[in-house]
Amino acid sequence: MKKQIAIVGNGTAGLQLGYSLKQEFDVTLFHHPTADEIQNGRILSTQVHFPPTREREERFAMPKWESAPPIRNIHVTIGDKKLFIGKLYGTASSVDQRWAFPHAMRDLEKQGVSLREGRVSQADVTRLVNEFNLVIDATGKSGPLAPFPIDNKLSPFDKPQRKCIVGYFKGVDPVYPAGISITVLPGVGEMFEISALTENGLVTILFIEAVPNGDLDAFKGVKSTDVFAERIADTVRLFFPDIHRRIDGRKFALVDEKAWLQTAFTPVIRRPYLILDGKLIVSCGDSVFLNDPITGQGCNTASFCAEKLYETLMDYRQSSNWDERLGEDYWNRTRPYIQAVTEWTNAMMGPLPESIIQTFLQGAEDQSVADQVAAWFNDPRKAHAAFFPDAVRHE
Repeated sequence: MKKQIAIVGNGTAGLQLGYSLKQEFDVTLFHHPTADEIQNGRILSTQVHFPPTREREERFAMPKWESAPPIRNIHVTIGDKKLFIGKLYGTASSVDQRWAFPHAMRDLEKQGVSLREGRVSQADVTRLVNEFNLVIDATGKSGPLAPFPIDNKLSPFDKPQRKCIVGYFKGVDPVYPAGISITVLPGVGEMFEISALTENGLVTILFIEAVPNGDLDAFKGVKSTDVFAERIADTVRLFFPDIHRRIDGRKFALVDEKAWLQTAFTPVIRRPYLILDGKLIVSCGDSVFLNDPITGQGCNTASFCAEKLYETLMDYRQSSNWDERLGEDYWNRTRPYIQAVTEWTNAMMGPLPESIIQTFLQGAEDQSVADQVAAWFNDPRKAHAAFFPDAVRHE
């Protein structure tokens, strides 16, 4: 008889786990809201699936989005100076999660995964751990469902370091050559420009990371779609002239009335397993590995750790009892990567080290160095090595 696994959450981690585990285990996916509510709701975040994540999706036969605009380059600007365009190894892509998540949910259900709609509370977890052989908390930023202990070494902040302001727009000519445009305004914040596919066609995501109470933190009290779009237009005109030159004022608008978002959260990393009521419960994704999105690693980290959890469960599939040893093994497989992502991300939110500034300046003169910087986004361990060359690193 197959072991029964409950996955709570239908984001990047939960869906990938559904695809990877469905053959070997009896999988139930708990989700809230419904697929239709997600599809007709507000945008969930930004998202760029870098090549390693897309390769994992290919391995697990997840849905493909061939019409998504290819992302092959990273454009880097510091202040008003365009430094370089680094080439990615492979092709990244961005698909509106309001479209991608419901599609995957319906596909999983067709393939035999049980879907249960309804909000799972912390009070429900004890019941679930006694109903299933394993509960996986993949609730994302709304979690965690259980008191997974905080890793204090990797959680230095007690408040948000950035205000996140996101809109999906039409009327913006994409950056050329196709890619992600990153503009860093030291001490003020960052702008990320991403070409993406939505149900309503191609859009440009404009994503501002504003230092709280700084010049980019200009969206307090904005509650309407029209005011948000106007405020973005004003901000782009004042701070991001390259993007402003590519905006067609007659067409510039949000792709739909729910295509915008403001949020802020405190980054925190937790140990992703514990024993609850004598049973193991594990977690994956933002519910335990919550970093600021400044390095674009949220969905990619969730995908990486979901694969490591899959590999761990496959190694233990013949074990009669899943206990703390499994949790420890899973954490040992993921922690070096989580440490690299987290320390790089946290460093990006402060003043850039002089060595990194010199690397950026070298990238302006040497394409190979520019490509090395682009490679950071495919493999954050390379970024960590650049930021912390003297640190002891574990493979």
